Amino acid sequence: MNSKQIIPLLMISTAFIVSCGETKTTTENPFLTAYDTPFGVPPFDKIKNEHFKPALEAGMEQHEAEIDAIVNNAEDPTFENTILALEDAGQLLSNVNTVLGNLNSANTNDSIQAIVKEMAPVLSAHQDNIRLNERLFARVKTLWDNRADLDLNPEQLRLLEDNYKSFVRGGANLQGEDKDKLRKINEELAVLTVQFNQNLLAETNAYELVIENERDLAGLPEGLIAAAAETAKERGKDGKWVFTLSNPSVMPFLQYADNRDLRKHIWEAYKSRGDNGNAHDNKEILVKIANLRLQRANLLGYPTHAHYVLEEAMAENPDNVYKLLNDLWRPALAKAKVEAADIKQEIAATGQSFAPAPYDWRYYTEKIRQKRYALNEDEIKPYFSLKHVREGAFDVANRLYGLTFKALDDVPVYHPEVEVYEVFDADGSHLGVLYADFFPRQSKRVGAWMTSYRRQKMEDGKRVAPIISIVCNFTKPVGDKPALLTFDEASTLFHEFGHALHGLLSNVTYERLSGTSVSRDFVELPSQIMENWAADPAVLKLYAHHFETGEPIPDELIAKLERAGTFDQGFATVEYLAASLLDMDYHTQTAEITDDATTFENASMTKYGLIDEIIPRYRSTYFQHIFSGGYSAGYYSYIWAEVLDADAFAAFKEKSLFDKETADAFRQNVLERGGTEKPAVLYRNFRGSDPNPVHLMKKRGLD
Repeated sequence: MNSKQIIPLLMISTAFIVSCGETKTTTENPFLTAYDTPFGVPPFDKIKNEHFKPALEAGMEQHEAEIDAIVNNAEDPTFENTILALEDAGQLLSNVNTVLGNLNSANTNDSIQAIVKEMAPVLSAHQDNIRLNERLFARVKTLWDNRADLDLNPEQLRLLEDNYKSFVRGGANLQGEDKDKLRKINEELAVLTVQFNQNLLAETNAYELVIENERDLAGLPEGLIAAAAETAKERGKDGKWVFTLSNPSVMPFLQYADNRDLRKHIWEAYKSRGDNGNAHDNKEILVKIANLRLQRANLLGYPTHAHYVLEEAMAENPDNVYKLLNDLWRPALAKAKVEAADIKQEIAATGQSFAPAPYDWRYYTEKIRQKRYALNEDEIKPYFSLKHVREGAFDVANRLYGLTFKALDDVPVYHPEVEVYEVFDADGSHLGVLYADFFPRQSKRVGAWMTSYRRQKMEDGKRVAPIISIVCNFTKPVGDKPALLTFDEASTLFHEFGHALHGLLSNVTYERLSGTSVSRDFVELPSQIMENWAADPAVLKLYAHHFETGEPIPDELIAKLERAGTFDQGFATVEYLAASLLDMDYHTQTAEITDDATTFENASMTKYGLIDEIIPRYRSTYFQHIFSGGYSAGYYSYIWAEVLDADAFAAFKEKSLFDKETADAFRQNVLERGGTEKPAVLYRNFRGSDPNPVHLMKKRGLD
């Protein structure tokens, strides 16, 4: 997952700010002076929670003054005095908001959450003041209408287009009361999406499965038991075992625990997050969000929110998305039904006769996997230490693009577990800075994502290097053993690192178009293509080394991984597609939803024939991607981009795994270009043709 932020370089000379009636000098607030840190990274060691609100207020005040200067310019609008001036405006505000948003996701606390909740409607109103400024839009529209006479280069024209469309899509053409309605909708949405996210974090943190009887640990791997003991110790429950709803805890428990009642217990807690009828319930909130999005889309002239979102995506419209999802749904569901029959047979083989439930799927699938492929995850994990997987990702980037990475220990970090690297290009020049935050904690939301603290741009003819961050929730080290990852976790590291490369290798003029500033259904291409190298046998030999002996992963184990490569892909594809279809159903409504969220979700899944043994990967009440994560009407993007990545990786395989010509073409036409051209054009420039979906079908075993 990628989190898009606007992160400019900060050079501020504000003399003072006023907050709560007090005058504070800039020396007290690190946001209000140029960062005196290596590479200009945020001074996390100096930033305190009380700095955020006054810095945001100062940023908004400065931004308003910059906008006023553009609007009140007596000269006719030009690209320089309007579009470039807009590009440079709001640097302080963007910088502060970026740090706040990133910390709220990766290392939050009650104080940060309160600030985010308080400032969300204020920031929303500030943005609307700009988007709905009639005089400002008039200057932009004048330039857009006369673009043919401006002698702009392609990137300048793209920047103009992006600005013009953002005003139009932000309501600039609305009149009178409609503008007031839009402001109110945006303000409500800002509050509700924050509340959804905070509710989910609270629900996730509130649950723990405490096991006191060692017999209840039957079937669990030694490493998972040790991790649960460590968690218990951290929580003051020495001598017990604690399992949580973080993926490295709950998913292997469901996969291995022999105690069916306990599997059901933790599963019910997992699938009921945000759906417990308490103060953190998300059902009413998410329906309000969906309905407000519909109201906004209608105000702006679109039949549904999905039409509004997809207008700027590769998919272009909901029909194209539904076609892709339905074309994959049929073979995936057929395969899932075969897999369900195998599970029923496995249950019967044990002398039992119950119908399998969702909390049985992973457990019995693991039994079948071990029988069919003699593949045991405990046999695999010793070859996937976090250190080796990280070095493997770095090695792939070196072989493809010549990049090298140097660990830094003199750079401020927001948490002791965070690692920092300086990234060098093939010629030895500084390319950027990479933060890496790998382990779960209660202050971090679930999942994995890439974000930025500063995005690449050109300034005075020089490249401003990006500051990129990847954040994950991997299995933690236990005792004297390093962090040993599952193969899925290793793939996730490569995935997020692919997003990081998209940000690090960006080489455009304007920050607004840099790095991951592309449509959702294209932004996952650079990330997902990296997963192909993670799983390639030749690459596995390079990085998958036993953490104790240093021996590379044996050929027989690689062969097992390959043979099992499409195993359980019916389930994996169906649970993903179910969530994607649920997302589209919420956001293609042409009338407001009157059903409660549970009824709506059940009706949606019944319509598609989802079998009882599987639920959507994300149920509505914890579907963070679409209700607070920027992927509304866009969760399909992962499978859309998988069509691209499977086809793009085939371009390498047609020559060689690290073919320089192909790597250069991918870098120059995709990774470096950001949003300077339409994604379909960028892809065709790289591949020479549109993607062929046959590669995806083969990859998932659905051909």
